[in-house]
Amino acid sequence: MIADFQELIRKVQSGRVFRLCVAAAEDQELLQAVKMAADMGFVHPVLVGAEGPVREAAQAVGLEEYKLIPGEGPEQSAFLAVREVREGRADVLMKGAINTAHYMRAILDRENGLRSGGLLSALAVYEVPQYHKLIFCSDSGINVAPDLEQKKDILINALAAMRRLGFESPKVAALTANEVVHPKVQATVDAAELVRLAGEGVFGPCVVEGPIAFDVAFDRHAAEHKGIDSQVSGEVDLLLAPNIETGNALGKSWLTLNKAKWAGLVLGTTHPVVLGSRSDTAEVKINSIALACLLAQS
Repeated sequence: MIADFQELIRKVQSGRVFRLCVAAAEDQELLQAVKMAADMGFVHPVLVGAEGPVREAAQAVGLEEYKLIPGEGPEQSAFLAVREVREGRADVLMKGAINTAHYMRAILDRENGLRSGGLLSALAVYEVPQYHKLIFCSDSGINVAPDLEQKKDILINALAAMRRLGFESPKVAALTANEVVHPKVQATVDAAELVRLAGEGVFGPCVVEGPIAFDVAFDRHAAEHKGIDSQVSGEVDLLLAPNIETGNALGKSWLTLNKAKWAGLVLGTTHPVVLGSRSDTAEVKINSIALACLLAQS
């Protein structure tokens, strides 16, 4: 169990220094977060982009120790940054001042990208003040309406990442509107099948329950009131969202109403990939960098 992002950052600080490669690094706000991570002692920046603007942005935030790789335009910078990671000269890839479509195109390039051969999925991690440990959630950012096969891949990606973070047997809730399997509500059918597959050992050590509603997943009293004998209620590690709207709305509700903290990554790649927004706070960027570095460590 990891209680919060402070614990996660302490964990990554106890390891080696990771080479963080930023694609299109001409972004002063982003480099402020990169400098903070470098000052914390767990990253060495590799900055790819237009030489003059990158140096100016780095100087503006006081970042002095870094490797610079000149790139002519965002698309070439993305290609060069992906190559650095793919060829082992960097450990983690991070998005800078570049359009997401161009960034993902470089990552997904069949010959020169970071494809692992499986489905790409988004992993969000939340520190909600009212909960006693970090909450992992997938997929809330890439796969819009995953079918059963895609949900299997999303679950495999998330569980693999969590095991690299030290979770031996993650507790998973396959979210739906209620706990009844109904043939006209595909999410409930899929959840029941995922539970069956988990029971056969398809996903390795884990506990998967579903269909399960949000209240039962997080409130043991709700489970008891409904007569549900649950191993995950009140102890959920990972939420498997039935669709992108559910995952997105849950995350944004926590951020807006609960003042939660969060981090996000792309899974299904050969190396950890940070895909954030330029509007993300420095804290979000640092949390995401730390999370990616922990995955790179193992």
